[in-house]
Amino acid sequence: MSTAREQPIFSTRAHVFQIDPTTKRNWIPAGKHALTVSYFYDATRNVYRIISIGGAKAIINSTVTPNMTFTKTSQKFGQWADSRANTVYGLGFASEQQLTQFAEKFQEVKEAARLAREKSQDGGEFTSPALALASHQVPPSPLVSTNGPGEEKLFRSQSADAPGPTERERLKKMLSEGSVGEVQWEAEFFALQDSNQRLAGALREANAAAAQWRQQLEAQRAEAERLRQRVAELEAQAATEPVPAGEETATSQSVEQLEAQVQTKDQEIQTLKNQSLGTKETPDTTEREETQQKVQDLETRNAELEQQLRAMECSLEEARAERERARAEVGRAAQLLDVRLFELSELREGLARLAEAAP
Repeated sequence: MSTAREQPIFSTRAHVFQIDPTTKRNWIPAGKHALTVSYFYDATRNVYRIISIGGAKAIINSTVTPNMTFTKTSQKFGQWADSRANTVYGLGFASEQQLTQFAEKFQEVKEAARLAREKSQDGGEFTSPALALASHQVPPSPLVSTNGPGEEKLFRSQSADAPGPTERERLKKMLSEGSVGEVQWEAEFFALQDSNQRLAGALREANAAAAQWRQQLEAQRAEAERLRQRVAELEAQAATEPVPAGEETATSQSVEQLEAQVQTKDQEIQTLKNQSLGTKETPDTTEREETQQKVQDLETRNAELEQQLRAMECSLEEARAERERARAEVGRAAQLLDVRLFELSELREGLARLAEAAP
């Protein structure tokens, strides 16, 4: 194909799709990447075509006729039906602006094709308005201009005859079904992309969490071992408590003996006081003084015994308090050990679930 005969008037890039010829509902992508899609004008034959080359073959080779309609089915997707190729083409653009530009150019080319048909039927001279669109003029596409002679048949224009009523109804049905299929495919495509990104992020987070959990597990194991040793020490200390219990019994007996002695001394003091009162009428002053001295000695001894009794009672209370503190500490250590063991069990279960969920 000579560049003097057929020139590109507008080019863009888009993902190219064709309707599934079997189901007439689903889109079949032409490739994994976006392709160059161009409007071409054949000045010799006054025809317009939309052409897209993928590899060594033409993915789109559609002659624009006045009966064609380009439909926007979403913000970035549009489609049109080609009755001569018996298919529906779909284009997915990177932005809504690109889709709008392509749709406007489609409308311009469609109008130019209508004028070209009218001029050709009237037999008059026709100058294509597309050639005056300097704002959209672009250099020839490398994929098109480098075709060899054997590929000229890919760009050979076909008849621009309008389809019949039955064919038109069938194309409308294909167009509507293709719109539904395109929306579903586009939604599935972006959903799969989002799902893939979320899965990759979740996998990275899971690996980081697993490493952190392993560190926590090692720390919990060390803490649990330390608590076991502490509990063992406290239990051993509690096991040796019967000796203070024996001392407590001996202390209690000593207290009882001291109380008995105090009572005895009190009785003796009372007796001596009575005797002292009874001897006040006797003239024996020496005997009375001796009796008073004995009373004072007994009172001093009684005071000393009372001090010893209070000291013994204080020692007994301190021993009981110390034993209660030891028991409370053992209880707290046992509770803390239970908590650590529970946390360790949860960490193990979390690692097991993570290992099962990992692909």
